[in-house]
Amino acid sequence: MSDWFRVAPDGRITLTLHIQPGAKKTECAGLHGDALKIRLAAPPVDGKANAALVDFIATTLGLPKSAVTLKSGQTSRRKVVEVVGAISSEVKALAGVG
Repeated sequence: MSDWFRVAPDGRITLTLHIQPGAKKTECAGLHGDALKIRLAAPPVDGKANAALVDFIATTLGLPKSAVTLKSGQTSRRKVVEVVGAISSEVKALAGVG
């Protein structure tokens, strides 16, 4: 298992992400070192990229936005996100490793 993906004993999944805001389209771009790279079409202005990130992860995993929490990296390209209620294999599939 890669460093970008961790499962806590209570089932919460923590993702380490490398974000590229202002991309042509929102998509997962595979692994970037020890993080999953996600390209976001939203600009890094007024929290729009963070909101787009939460929405993208929630929509991709079929979860409500409230199940995805940005834990750290609000103003950084490197972010840590916590996901509640997801299945590990679905989350790994984001990067094409599951």
